[in-house]
Amino acid sequence: MAMEITEQNFKQEVLDSSIPVLVDFWAEWCGPCKMIMPMVEEIANEYSGKVKVCKVNVDNCPQISAKYSIFSIPTLLIFKGGKPVEQIIGAQPKKSITEKLNNL
Repeated sequence: MAMEITEQNFKQEVLDSSIPVLVDFWAEWCGPCKMIMPMVEEIANEYSGKVKVCKVNVDNCPQISAKYSIFSIPTLLIFKGGKPVEQIIGAQPKKSITEKLNNL
């Protein structure tokens, strides 16, 4: 299951992670965000132990969203070694996301 990220645990859970992290930037009011939610959960289950999957509610975490220039949601960022290495904007097919994860 995807972990809910807050301003308080972002550094520990994402930046300091020893494995790659897929971060889903989303909001309650975002239709496309809700559309990809089940797919993000599937990825969390399928990549358990290999990739950490986290969710950042942009309304609750404006500082994180601003720091990573999140202007459009859903946006998925893949972090490796504490730095964003891939960005996926908009509702994309699962295959697009897993291909980027597999390339890590």
